[in-house]
Amino acid sequence: MSGYVCLKLSPPPTCLSKHPRLPIPLVRNTLLGAALSFGLVFSFPSVSASQICRDVEPIQETLQTAPEVVTNEGLVEEAWQIVNDTFLDTGRHRWSQDTWQLKREAILSNSIQTRSKAHHIIKRMLSSLADPYTRFLSPDEFSKMARYDMTGVGINLKEVPDENGDLRLEVLGIILDGPAHSAGVRQGDEILAVNNMEVKGKSAFEVSSLLRGPNGTSVTIQVKHGNCGPVESIEVQRQLVARTPVFYRLEQLDNGVTSVGYIRLKEFNALARKDLVIAMKRLQDMGASYFILDLRDNLGGLVQAGIEIAKLFLNEGDTVIYTVGRDPQLQKAIVTDTSPLIQAPIVVKKFLHLIFYH
Repeated sequence: MSGYVCLKLSPPPTCLSKHPRLPIPLVRNTLLGAALSFGLVFSFPSVSASQICRDVEPIQETLQTAPEVVTNEGLVEEAWQIVNDTFLDTGRHRWSQDTWQLKREAILSNSIQTRSKAHHIIKRMLSSLADPYTRFLSPDEFSKMARYDMTGVGINLKEVPDENGDLRLEVLGIILDGPAHSAGVRQGDEILAVNNMEVKGKSAFEVSSLLRGPNGTSVTIQVKHGNCGPVESIEVQRQLVARTPVFYRLEQLDNGVTSVGYIRLKEFNALARKDLVIAMKRLQDMGASYFILDLRDNLGGLVQAGIEIAKLFLNEGDTVIYTVGRDPQLQKAIVTDTSPLIQAPIVVKKFLHLIFYH
């Protein structure tokens, strides 16, 4: 007789991600034990008795070396420890390890009966940091985020507490000419419901998960335009194909004496650098002697795309970005390794808020 055992790890690891207010977030996924579940599959075709002893021992050894499941209390304490070791308070909330230690004692003073309760405690604990870039992802949320066949509607959401302390969600950024923008959603709109499900009290990540779905499908979003505007239900079709974020034209000033290349960059997606280089070279060939780079209403996007685009305008050796933290080993700087793409003067129309994803 022979046998085999399959150990299945599901769902994916619980993830606690720390996103500082810098373009490159520090991400630490260490809550692995929270996601372990074991599926044992055995197959026993008929063979000689002498084979039984040889086959049973490896199975027992595999089971003995399987990792232990983290307890609910252990999961909460590990999340607490990550913040205690690495959190950098860049706001005005005056976080301290002393107060954080008191929070640990209060939280772990009672037993935690269920996994969902542990997840709720962690989320509540992290919300006390008042840092929108530090959040907890449950295994289910992490799994949804990792589905590359899912797509959204081209908006970023911001959590805003109301007068009662409950969360409401506003559209922080929107891709111009993207699915939501084309359907009528605007920056500053409040999201009230998704597919007839009220979203009051839900996190931005939870509602973003509701907005995502297979390419080509539709989602109905109920929004309130502005603070006192009308409420409208808008059907938006999800799109997967990335559009070019670059729009450009040549402007003639001073009765045609001066040629200015105008470039609008809508977001930092995978096409941004390539299309921006093409636009700048074409405008230069058309005679542009000055450039305007318009970043207003830019949605943000990929960290690496932002870095590569910045390098197009900086001198060799200039610092593009740098990270800081309580751990000196995590501090680093990225510098430009090439000369600027063009030497002509450039005016940048500034943005108010960008969100980058690493």
